[in-house]
Amino acid sequence: MSTHISSSSCKIACMKPMSCHEQEQHAELAAATTNSGFDWLDDPISFLTADVDAAGCGGYGWWSDDPAAAQQDNIGSVVAQTLSPPAAPLLTTSPPLAHTSPSIASPAVSEPSSKKRKSPAHRASAHSGSNQRRRADQADRPGAGGGKKGGGAGSDDRDTRWAEQLLNPCAAAVEAGNLTRVQHLFYVLGELASFSGDANHRLAAHGLRALARSRLPAAVGPAAAAAVRVPPCDCPTPAFAGAEPRLFRASLIRFHEVSPWFALPNALANAAIARAASRGGSTPAEQPRPLHVVDLGVSHGVQWPTLLESLTRLSGGRAPPSVCLITVAAAPPAPFSASPPGYDFSPHLLRYAKSISLQLAISRAASLDSVRGLASPSASGEEALVVCIQFRLGHASADERTEILRKVRGLDPELVVVSELDGGGDGTAAGEFTARLELLWRFLESTSAAFKGRDGDERRLLEAEAGASLVASEAPALEGREAWREAMAAAGFEEASFGDEAVESAKSLLRKYDGGWEMSASGAAGAVALRWKGQPVSFCSLWRPACSG
Repeated sequence: MSTHISSSSCKIACMKPMSCHEQEQHAELAAATTNSGFDWLDDPISFLTADVDAAGCGGYGWWSDDPAAAQQDNIGSVVAQTLSPPAAPLLTTSPPLAHTSPSIASPAVSEPSSKKRKSPAHRASAHSGSNQRRRADQADRPGAGGGKKGGGAGSDDRDTRWAEQLLNPCAAAVEAGNLTRVQHLFYVLGELASFSGDANHRLAAHGLRALARSRLPAAVGPAAAAAVRVPPCDCPTPAFAGAEPRLFRASLIRFHEVSPWFALPNALANAAIARAASRGGSTPAEQPRPLHVVDLGVSHGVQWPTLLESLTRLSGGRAPPSVCLITVAAAPPAPFSASPPGYDFSPHLLRYAKSISLQLAISRAASLDSVRGLASPSASGEEALVVCIQFRLGHASADERTEILRKVRGLDPELVVVSELDGGGDGTAAGEFTARLELLWRFLESTSAAFKGRDGDERRLLEAEAGASLVASEAPALEGREAWREAMAAAGFEEASFGDEAVESAKSLLRKYDGGWEMSASGAAGAVALRWKGQPVSFCSLWRPACSG
């Protein structure tokens, strides 16, 4: 058995990218860029360089095409043999130790096992012309090349997603209490997983960490889980709450610049809020209605400079309204909702508002109950109240969500913006893990495209926080748009339309990002869906209180 594991280790180790420790010994690639609309910050922030497509590199400067194709072939072979059922023993004249296990054995490796990773140039010389042609066909995919000309809608290639092919059976084995199977898959995942490298290696690392740290003890109990040998799977990058404030702020801004994951829902929300503000004061002489915005989201202030700037450009030359931004502290915890100690966006945002001659006040409410005294509309209806709920309620229990929506309805807002992840499992723990794994894959693959395949502190921080969605074993089930539509209707809201202008502006914004992104609107009054390679990621919807009677 020991000989069998050593031979498998040699092969798998050659396919594993450099560890985080090894990569930290190399210099980081960085270059300064402009703030791209985020000039409300008074401190300059250095960002990663823009798209640099070296000849034939497709945005992945450290990895040539041919070695990546051969690596995929080798890993695919290991995955197939790992998941294959045990075969009956065959008669042979070979010594007993020459046998290899049908479940994790792999073809003989020609490279010396003393080296964990060969250089791309060395490995490229050993690959066939067929691999070259196949890799050329895949070079334009966002997950592979990270260029503007991504794979586009519907190009989601499940055949190359080997991490899910290992993690999903492992999750099923965890729930079934099959510890022998779990131990075997943990070994294979431990050899392949890395928090750096391509999206598959990173997904394997986050998935292994979630299964080992939370889901296995929850399924079989701490005592039984302790008997399973767990490979090292601690993420070297802290999540949001443990980040350095300057890196935290820089990562948020950079992510909005290179990915529509949050930027598109934020843009739609801002368009709806600005339209609500423009309904008062039809002439320049009229005083605009004060605008109150209740922020129950994950933007940490990054969403609001664009809104404030748009309020200074109201039609007819009207003066901008005064704005009161109320952030709600007490809300269900969710990925991207925490911020590190010492982070405060208020001074930067207040300075920016002053620079564009807009009156802004920022308040913090301990709970939605506290919001009532700060933002309830006056009896004359001269104030506009908008509640922005973004990527928070999806991690609340059904009872928590019902109670929060009841309190929001009690505020009698003019509009409510709801943005959430779009997905759902089959009701089982393993099915829920699969659904969250799908969304995490889309996040990791799209960030590879967004950052042009380059590793760095900003991307690592964002991905560590996204991976936290897998770790929470008690997280409620993901729900799709239809379930949210039913929940909002039950709370006393009816769906409203963003309007053609807002939708067209969102489409224009989306064109600046990788070609794998697309969006669709559900008719005249419906949610706007965001997709990656044709697969759902999130939706943004607009609601208003339903008319009584």
